[in-house]
Amino acid sequence: MKGQVLGLALILTATLVVAACAAGPNDAVQSNPPAPAGFWLGVWHGIICPIAFIVSLFNDSVGIYEVHNNGNWYNFGFVAGIALMGAIFSRPAVATPVRARRRKR
Repeated sequence: MKGQVLGLALILTATLVVAACAAGPNDAVQSNPPAPAGFWLGVWHGIICPIAFIVSLFNDSVGIYEVHNNGNWYNFGFVAGIALMGAIFSRPAVATPVRARRRKR
């Protein structure tokens, strides 16, 4: 029971930390915008895209894509981050051999 509560608390904390790093409002409309987002920020925004999307449904100031970016390198990083997360979560964590499953019966 303690392990489940600790695991749930860890997942909740990690979700909040990742959601705090979501892309912000449209900086392109500011008169003095900061430096444009590049490749590595694109990778990060791609990784946190699923969580940022959920947060953006409830908060209008959160976006899933940084519009003030440096162009193709940001786009490439964004898609690479999404692909990385898809590759990580599409595979089983541990493969159990068929022989080991038969012995447990």
